[in-house]
Amino acid sequence: MATSLRCFLRSGKQAVLVVARRGIHRSPPAALQVTVRDALNQAMDEELERDERVFLLGEEVAQYDGAYKVSRGLWKKYGDKRIIDTPISEMGFAGIAIGAAMAGLRPICEFMTFNFSMQAIDQVINSAAKTYYMSAGLQPVPIVFRGPNGASAGVAAQHSQCFAAWYAHCPGLKVVSPWNSEDAKGLLKSAIRDDNPVVFLENELLYGVPFEMSEESQSKDFTVPIGKAKIERPGTHITLVSHSRYVGHCLDAAAVLAKEGIDCEVINLRTIRPLDVECIESSVMKTNHLVTVEGGWPQFGVGAEICARIMEGSAFNYLDSPVTRVTGVDIPMPYAKILEEHSLPQVKDIIFSVKKTLNV
Repeated sequence: MATSLRCFLRSGKQAVLVVARRGIHRSPPAALQVTVRDALNQAMDEELERDERVFLLGEEVAQYDGAYKVSRGLWKKYGDKRIIDTPISEMGFAGIAIGAAMAGLRPICEFMTFNFSMQAIDQVINSAAKTYYMSAGLQPVPIVFRGPNGASAGVAAQHSQCFAAWYAHCPGLKVVSPWNSEDAKGLLKSAIRDDNPVVFLENELLYGVPFEMSEESQSKDFTVPIGKAKIERPGTHITLVSHSRYVGHCLDAAAVLAKEGIDCEVINLRTIRPLDVECIESSVMKTNHLVTVEGGWPQFGVGAEICARIMEGSAFNYLDSPVTRVTGVDIPMPYAKILEEHSLPQVKDIIFSVKKTLNV
């Protein structure tokens, strides 16, 4: 019995040595799944720790941990001077934040939703966006305006607008619209470090969605450059360009179309202003077809601007068919769920537009 036990232990030890020699224990760990909410929280935490000039203010951001819990734990860690609850007065606290930026601090001004930024739009446009130009470059305004943008679910006409085109229309602002967790973390860190006012458009329906984050993106030095789009899915037949939540819709549509032999290239804009026209043009020159997808209204929208840039640029001669836009419907958002669904782009709408553009 003792002899057989010794043999068993010896053979087990040899097996462990063989496994170790093969390096199986060195296999890379699975990519970390992080929600967009936690990625944004991580970005603010790292920048608050890195630079004492950074602070956060807005409605319910401190003791309540944020209306959507994006600032969870920050008040307990950094205290009342760095995480500041404000009265319900967007014009007032946006003005305070802009004044603080002019005085040398780096505020993050949270709007509970960008629909409420309408109360502060004079401060955003006339005070934040224009001061650097009007001061001949002497007075920078390093501020981030952030919060959920676009349609959520069941919040009707006054709480469902997409402000990407509104703010991207204005010189002096940078406008950012992340899709996944890496976008959210890297772009927010870049926005906080930028010396210009940045409008940072999040999406409420993405906050709880987990995305894989690479080991590189876990670093405190990780940033995503503002003004650079990303090809999320390479393809050869048609280009789909989108931002925020609708990048996911485009990828879903591309997966369905791939089964039918249609190879879609999906571009995640990430930044609306400055627009990465070069990335879009390079893709169109390869695929010869273009569809833009957004949740905002069609008139004077992001897709309309992309159409104009392509028409005016060198990629126009490579198009084999007109550019197609997929947008929200040109009406105030209805409250009824079925009408709301019909008012926003769905995956089936993207598939239909792709086939129409390709004439298949």
